[in-house]
Amino acid sequence: MSKPSVPQGMRDLTPEVVRRRQYIFSTLRNIFEQCGFQPIETPSMENLGTLMGKYGDEGDRLIFKVLNNGLNEAAKHDKTRAALENVLSGRNDANLTERALRYDLTIPFARYVVMHQHELQFPFRRYQMQPVWRADRPQKGRYREFWQCDCDIVGTNSLINEAELLYIYREAFYRLQVPQVIVRINSRKVLTGIAQFCGAEEKLVDITTAIDKLDKIGSEGVSKELQQRGLTEEQLNNILRLINIRDLAEMEAAFSEKEIHTGLDGIKELKDTLAYHDTLGSSTWNNSEIKIDFTLARGLSYYTGVIVEVNCADERVQMGSIGGGGRYDDLTGLFGLKNLSGVGVSFGIDRIYDVMEQLELFPESIAVGTKAMIVNTGGANEHYALGILQQLRTKGIAAEIYPEPVKFDKQMKYIFNRNIPFSIIIENEERETNTVRVKGFPEAGQLRMGIDELIEKLA
Repeated sequence: MSKPSVPQGMRDLTPEVVRRRQYIFSTLRNIFEQCGFQPIETPSMENLGTLMGKYGDEGDRLIFKVLNNGLNEAAKHDKTRAALENVLSGRNDANLTERALRYDLTIPFARYVVMHQHELQFPFRRYQMQPVWRADRPQKGRYREFWQCDCDIVGTNSLINEAELLYIYREAFYRLQVPQVIVRINSRKVLTGIAQFCGAEEKLVDITTAIDKLDKIGSEGVSKELQQRGLTEEQLNNILRLINIRDLAEMEAAFSEKEIHTGLDGIKELKDTLAYHDTLGSSTWNNSEIKIDFTLARGLSYYTGVIVEVNCADERVQMGSIGGGGRYDDLTGLFGLKNLSGVGVSFGIDRIYDVMEQLELFPESIAVGTKAMIVNTGGANEHYALGILQQLRTKGIAAEIYPEPVKFDKQMKYIFNRNIPFSIIIENEERETNTVRVKGFPEAGQLRMGIDELIEKLA
């Protein structure tokens, strides 16, 4: 028998890990609900046609495709063999696969909006917390199965929405106490303007794809990639010069010189977004800042306006982005519903977890579920203990009883290993006097008390 294992890039999660993840989810959910977002869920599996062609060539290659049923029986047929050849060469073939695991939550959300458009009130504010799958190469901070947590607003063009999403990012990382958070912001219109400035608008996708790799391959790598895609040395120099500008006014001046209207529109949208955000902002945010970054490209092809990406700049953390998103003007148009603009951001739950774990940011209290355990001494004491257990739970106190009246030392060792803070001991004397002995109060040893006092102290 082979040794049990899980597929590469996927993980089992222990109770401690799940509790910590739930702490992150709960923090985000509270913010979303406070800001008026509504929860939805979509299926893990989508029709392949829903996903393909929405993420660019590189994204499409990372989609996990699901084989059709009955292939073992059909594999001998020429049609199935030909379909396999098509899929292996990068083409789709319904004879082999018609469904896929979702790659992200945004495209399924666009499909959801189109299918449910007559049931929704626009603008529609949604949040969603579910796993996604990508056939990527597993590495630190990058998994094949991971959770995303998205919030989106569709049905409005107002830049107040972008400002609110910046608010949500900064408020979330403030509550989670993640230090040195950098929220980088740019606009796809500015990137289009850069391509127009250089006389290479037809190569916009090539340019943004290369720029998106800047932090991985550096300026030389970007230049080499763009040279291979046919850009001249002059165009390359202009691109590198422009993306390294750090001031909105300087970029605005460059676009004004050549009357690059798309780029100027992008600059105005960035200015307006930041002005709205300044009004929404909180004086308590001392752990994050917003930076203009014209090197920010966001590789997904559906973004059309303001884009954002979040990183933790703490030198103890070696991690890529922990969140990102942006404006998509006509994403639902992919499914037949035209002219419905939207904007959204995503939290990379797994990466946020890794950052918080590395920096020891999780509160100690969330590692413990059970607050008190009753030691089982058997006989009539066992029934008395069950009555106390019911009273504790009725008052909202998480409590357990050890299921068997085994040796006292064994039960106490179990309580210690579970990190349960309080142990409740009931023997004949406690049962006869309607009391309990409690161990777990610092420097107090064991205390005998009545049930009401017990509940008051543990509640």
